[in-house]
Parts: sequence; structure tokens; C-alpha cells
Amino acid sequence: MFILDANAQSTGGGGGGDIFGALAPLLFIFVIFYFLLIRPQQKKQKAHQAMLASAKKGDTVYTGGGIRGRVLKVHEEKGELDVEIADGVRIRVLRSSLLSVEVKEEPASKSDSQSDSKADASEGSDS
Repeated sequence: MFILDANAQSTGGGGGGDIFGALAPLLFIFVIFYFLLIRPQQKKQKAHQAMLASAKKGDTVYTGGGIRGRVLKVHEEKGELDVEIADGVRIRVLRSSLLSVEVKEEPASKSDSQSDSKADASEGSDS
């Protein structure tokens, strides 16, 4: 008698659940991770690669070991730089070991500074 009653009972609808309802929270979590973690990290990595590629002769560089120096020569094929860290002390470092690159600012030429001073003088005489 007990066996017949157990076989007659229904399962209650647990077998045909909505798959989208189950995957929606996981999809939402992935989207949040993408915009908060993955995408900013990719942007930061691209900016760092561009900075490493921009290192050229005369720039000041900082290495991962805390060494600061001026770039003397760039070896593109090897991915290395010759860096002067003191007077007469030169080392070769890998481009990938750089933390930052400070671009050397080129001084303005004399013709640029003369034209700027003439423009300033003419502005003052108009008043």
C-alpha cells in the first residue's frame, strides 16, 4: 500500500527549469568583472607598452630595480638600452624592465624664442 502511494505522487516541476534564469546571475557577474577588472588592466598594459616603445636616446628612464639613468643608445633588435647611470658608468638594460620613461624636452630654438619675444613686444605696443 505504501509503494503504490509513493509511485502515484508527482515530482512537482523541478525538472524543467529555465536555463536563462540560472545563467543570468553568472552572466551579470562576468560583465561586472569585465568592466571593473579586465578592461582597465588591458588599458593600463597598452599604455605601458606604448611608453616602453617610446624610449629613445636622451630620455631619462627608471628601471624596476630603482636605477635612474639617461638613455645613450637603443638596440631595437635585442630590445635593450644602453643607459648611463653616472659619469662614465654605463649599463645595458632590457626595455621590458623599465618602469617609467621621462621624455627629454627639447629646448626651443633661437628663432622660435625671438619670434615669441617680437610677438610679445607688438602686443604691448598696441595697447
